[in-house]
Amino acid sequence: METTETFESLVRAEFTPKSTYLNTAGNGLLPARTVAALHEAALLRAEGRPLTPLYEDVEACRAAYARLAGVPATRVAAGASVAAHTGVIAASLPAGAEVLTAEDDFTSVMNPFHVRGDLKVRTVPLDRIAESVRPGTALVAVSAAQSADGRIADLAALREAARAHGARTYVDFSQAAGWLPMDAGAYDFTATVSFKWLLGPHGAAFLTVPEDFGGLSPVLAGWVAAEKPWDSCYGPVAELAHSARRFDLTHALFTFAGLRRSLELIEELGVAAVHAHDVSLADRFRAGLAALGHEPVPAPGSAIVSVPRLGSRQPELSEAGIEVSNRAGNLRASFHLFNTPADVDRLLEALSG
Repeated sequence: METTETFESLVRAEFTPKSTYLNTAGNGLLPARTVAALHEAALLRAEGRPLTPLYEDVEACRAAYARLAGVPATRVAAGASVAAHTGVIAASLPAGAEVLTAEDDFTSVMNPFHVRGDLKVRTVPLDRIAESVRPGTALVAVSAAQSADGRIADLAALREAARAHGARTYVDFSQAAGWLPMDAGAYDFTATVSFKWLLGPHGAAFLTVPEDFGGLSPVLAGWVAAEKPWDSCYGPVAELAHSARRFDLTHALFTFAGLRRSLELIEELGVAAVHAHDVSLADRFRAGLAALGHEPVPAPGSAIVSVPRLGSRQPELSEAGIEVSNRAGNLRASFHLFNTPADVDRLLEALSG
C-alpha cells in the first residue's frame, strides 16, 4: 500500500482539475500520463508509423485489468461496451429462461435480456435480489454498485443463493472497479467500462468469463477473436482464440493506448488505498449532509452519495464550478482519488445556501 505522502504526490502530479469535480460516476478524469499516451497514439497515425505499439497496449490493458479483477488474463475479453457484453450473454440463454434483475439497475446490464422477447425477466428491489433467486432461475444480473444512488449489492449473499439454486451470475462492476476490491472469479460473468473509476477514455469495456466460457457463443466475433488474428482477416474465422479473447470486439486502439497508463496508475496506488480515500470522502459528505438536515439514500461503504430532492440544484452548482449529477431527481456526488476534503466542504457550503 502506498504511504499517504506517496499517494498524494502521485495524484497531484497526474490531475489538474479546473473545477470541483465530483462526478466520476459519470466520467472519470484523465491522468496526465493518459493524455500524453493519447497524444503519442495520435502522432503514430498522423506520421504513418507502425501501429504495433497500440496492439501491444490492448494486451497490456487485458493483463492489468485481469490483475485488478483477480483472474487470469485468459478469462478477460476486451470489448467496447457493457451492453455488447450483456448481449452476448443474453444470446446464450435458451428461450424461456428466467433472468433475475434489480429494480432500476443501469440499462446496459438488463436491456439486452428484455429485447430478446422470449426470456422471462423478473425484477425485484436490490435488497431482495439474493432471497429472490429460486429454482429455475437461470441467471442473476446486477450491478455491484448502483449507478443511480451508489447502493452496493450484497454479492456474498447473491453468490450463495445462486449456487444453491444452480443459477449463473453476471455482475457489472462499472461503478465499482477501481475503488472497490473485486474478485471476478467468484462470478460466472462480469463486465466493466473503462471511463469511470478506471480513469480511461471512452470506448473500452472488459468481460470476464469462466475457463470453459460458460456456454457463451462468440456471436459478435470478428477477425480479432481468432487464435491468429492477422491470418484471419478474410472469410470465416477458422480457429477462434482458445482464451476469452474469442469474445473480443474490434479494439478502439487509441482508447487502449490511454487506458494502459490509467490502469498503471491504479495499480501503483493500490485499490485498497483508493478505496480508503474515496469512501472517507463520501462519509465526510454524508456527515455534512446530516448536519444540514439532508438524508442521502442509504449506501454504506459506497463512494457514491445520492441525495433525494436536490437534483434540481445541479445546474446552479455547475455554474459555481462544482460538477455533480442529477439522477432521477437526486443529486449524485461521487468521489475518487483526485478529490480532497476541501472539495467535499465546498459542496456542502454550496448546499447550505
